[in-house]
Amino acid sequence: MAYDALIVGAGYAGAVSARRLAEDGGKRVLLLERRPHVGGNAYDGPDEEGVVIHFYGPHIFHTNDRRVFDYLSRFTKWRRYQHRVIANLPRDNPEVVPAHKNTDGRFFFPVPFNLDSLKNTFGMKEGARLGQKLLDAYPAQSQVTILELRQNPDPEIAAIADYVYEHVFVHYTMKQWGQTPEEIDPATTARVPVRLSTDDRYFQDAYQGMPLEGYTPMFEKMLDHPNITVETGTDALDRLELADGFIRLDGEVFRGPVIYTGQADELFGFQFGPLPYRTLEFGCETLPRDYFQSHGTVNYTVDGDFTRITEFKHLTGQVKPGVTTIMREYSKAYTGKDGEIPYYAIISPENNALYAKYKAEADQYPNLHLLGRLAEYKYYNMDAIAARALTLTDGML
Repeated sequence: MAYDALIVGAGYAGAVSARRLAEDGGKRVLLLERRPHVGGNAYDGPDEEGVVIHFYGPHIFHTNDRRVFDYLSRFTKWRRYQHRVIANLPRDNPEVVPAHKNTDGRFFFPVPFNLDSLKNTFGMKEGARLGQKLLDAYPAQSQVTILELRQNPDPEIAAIADYVYEHVFVHYTMKQWGQTPEEIDPATTARVPVRLSTDDRYFQDAYQGMPLEGYTPMFEKMLDHPNITVETGTDALDRLELADGFIRLDGEVFRGPVIYTGQADELFGFQFGPLPYRTLEFGCETLPRDYFQSHGTVNYTVDGDFTRITEFKHLTGQVKPGVTTIMREYSKAYTGKDGEIPYYAIISPENNALYAKYKAEADQYPNLHLLGRLAEYKYYNMDAIAARALTLTDGML
């Protein structure tokens, strides 16, 4: 069968692009996916005990983009879900609010840090006093950054910035990115927020939720179109050849649009060297109890070798008494060995310059389009990737 368009990767970038080209453009689309499933890193489903989990780490959908929300809503109904995250720390203050004490000598507070976090940390009376001081100092703002707090002449306000830096940001960032405090970008530190409200939602986007039946069924419906052929378990790089400005598929020149969502460096044989990434390892544990923790995600911002624990029943709303599955998340340096997945590009001037070499190679192929986190060497939320796929295909229709 002859195809009009080729797409590599069945995550958000590939699936949205495939559906638009097939449905709105009438193109016959071949989609090749290396993994044995569609959905990319959003792939979900039941584990061995029947608990629905996200196999590649928690994915919470949120967006302010109405076009993206409406488009995805064609393929799923939504479960109303507002994500809330708490930090779980060793107790270092004897006046912690009793409701927020753990029996194991730890305490927690909402993340991002907010007015309730002050009370959880410093006690009701002192936390309320410090919160009022913040409200008085910044009456027209919904949140304030660490940089703004540190620049405040009031030493108590500046001390709040230091507390948030130490207990929310720096150790967590060191675990996530494998950096020392000296290596962490000061501009990133300066942007860490403190919310001037008791709004404890992790995201504040207009549209938030979880696909009612799961991410995988949403992708399967998106790709269920007579003009789309999906081949999973197929490594596109075994079938593609890029040379002399032409892309060949199975030995024949392919002149239609090619949307590539994998690693740009791998596409060109790592000829300029590999692009650095962080990878993740997950430790899943199934427990004979209804729930393990109070929130879907609990960040371990100070201690522990993992960054967070996710309990999926909070996210999915699954009713399954007497059993729950939790996932510990460990951030590691990506080495490229078998089984490792590149999750996060390590953005720096040097790495951007290296990526630019691969982008220049890609630009020699007029029908090649790099799309997504790996192909563009950038961090995108799910909604942003879907938006970019919609925009890219706008220009092709």
